[in-house]
Amino acid sequence: MLKVLMAGALAAGAAVPLAAPAANAAANVLVAQADAAPTPVLNWSPCTEEGIRQYECAVAEVPLDYAKPHGTKLGLAVLRQRATGDRVGTLFTAVGGPGGSGVDAANRSLVPGEVATRFDVVTFDQRGISRSRQVRCFPTPEDQARFWETLPVPPINPAEEAQVRTGSKELADGCARHSADLVGNLATVDAARDMDLLRRAVGEKKLTYTGGSYASYLGEVYGALFGDRVRALQLIAMIDPVAYTHSNVATAWERTRGTAGVFAEFARLCTAAGKPACAFAGPDLVKRHDSLLSRLKHAPITVGKGAAAVQVHYQHLLTSEVPMLYDTREGWPALASLLDAVERGADGDPAVVRDILTTMAYRPDFMSSFTAITCADVTHPKAPDAWPLLAKLFDVVGPDYGRYWLYPGQPCASWPTSPHRYTGPWRLRSDVPALLVNNRFDPVTPLASAVKAQRAMDNARLVVVNGHGHAVNTKCTDRIMAGYLIDLRVPPEGTTCEPDHRPFTDGV
Repeated sequence: MLKVLMAGALAAGAAVPLAAPAANAAANVLVAQADAAPTPVLNWSPCTEEGIRQYECAVAEVPLDYAKPHGTKLGLAVLRQRATGDRVGTLFTAVGGPGGSGVDAANRSLVPGEVATRFDVVTFDQRGISRSRQVRCFPTPEDQARFWETLPVPPINPAEEAQVRTGSKELADGCARHSADLVGNLATVDAARDMDLLRRAVGEKKLTYTGGSYASYLGEVYGALFGDRVRALQLIAMIDPVAYTHSNVATAWERTRGTAGVFAEFARLCTAAGKPACAFAGPDLVKRHDSLLSRLKHAPITVGKGAAAVQVHYQHLLTSEVPMLYDTREGWPALASLLDAVERGADGDPAVVRDILTTMAYRPDFMSSFTAITCADVTHPKAPDAWPLLAKLFDVVGPDYGRYWLYPGQPCASWPTSPHRYTGPWRLRSDVPALLVNNRFDPVTPLASAVKAQRAMDNARLVVVNGHGHAVNTKCTDRIMAGYLIDLRVPPEGTTCEPDHRPFTDGV
């Protein structure tokens, strides 16, 4: 019976793909609309914001609605780092989310090593994000912050489920009201067409691109539409474009399994490392972890004593835990410290808890952008009441994690279908295969998604890193990616890399 219910839930969220001739005709229209738009003029000047003054900045005027290529414009914030060596061309890059700011990410780094010396590196804030007309879903920033602070996602009882359903509808209605002309033009196909205009603006005949996580999907969309304009497409931490577009319930199912698998690895390696390397090490680690979450479903746990004490709720722990599983070097030890402090309760260190929960909290504007762009791209059941049932089904494969991945999509049940979104086909028609890189254990883009993405793109080579987490940064992958981006060297089929760092070790 469970399999029947799950199959019905997946089918309820699935769109019917267009037949090949109709799909190709629709893609041709999307490309023609972009080709009809004027090429933006980029007046580069030194960036003025703190942390990015070493770069050049510009604003690109692109169509708000590509169906009206000469109509109202939208200003994209664009940033460039100049090549310092023998220049190959321009490398475009974007960040994940959706909702992340490319300009903000440049405050940390753009691309590593030799690649940075050989390319002008260009990134941007995608439409609806930060400096590129941040999507607004609330009357004031204070209202936005209050909404996200009080929404109990994921919910743990019928009262919270009702609250989240009401809040999800309120969010969808608010975005439609406060960003009325924008929300219908936020699909990733719009961002892909923006990127093609930026390619034209910097004078490149073909696009060289690198992006990971959600930005891998941006690359997949660009490659599917503009394959003949691709020089190199290097994608990390892969999204399966078919499931993502046609049934995000299926994507959430894969992510639930992926997160459960990564936590099992966290538990295994933490236990093997022992204390002090892993603060939560000890007997029955998985049972202790599950017991903590179970306790939190009934009541918050107070960590510390007196005025410095911190009250930890179920949502605080779960929504911090999953992102910390992304990163083995800093995230996994921090997660172990958080679990240890919460388990100790009054004897735990509230400063550790406060620091971790503050660091892991998402910005409210990120959450609004994430929701608006995701709902523009994906297919969810248009039935808000379905989420509690889906959550119960997901609990079978990944208790807690299923709810974590499901409930951010509930606003999409009340979201209008984007008139521009792209739904395939996904074959990459380029002279050089795409290079895909994925960790073997990834909580959000599991290896199974990368395998499916390779199959959908057809013209792609997959490199697997025998490591954990969402980020892929090793000497091996850096070398492969540099060879691909600079010299168009495609690694042999079946190439694998070993991680430089093993979890809960100080050595590299």
